[in-house]
Amino acid sequence: MNPKLPIHCPSCESILQVAQLKCEHCNTSVGGNYALPIFLKLHQEEQDFMMQFFMTSGSLKEMAKQMGNSYPTIRNKLDDIIEKLRTLKEENL
Repeated sequence: MNPKLPIHCPSCESILQVAQLKCEHCNTSVGGNYALPIFLKLHQEEQDFMMQFFMTSGSLKEMAKQMGNSYPTIRNKLDDIIEKLRTLKEENL
């Protein structure tokens, strides 16, 4: 099992930043202060929802069927994620 990338500080819940990247092939390390990509700032459940959205070619009807939920429930969840992404995008400007 691969460990999941932490995105929130365990102490204060602030968004974490990437401080170092490492090549597994040659062990080169690059350090700095890099912001996480916007989609990684979503909680795991929201990321999973977006993955399913992509895998169903954006068919909310198919997602509702696969998840055993109603279309309006899935639509509302998508709307919530869209609003969160808008907020995150504005924070990054």
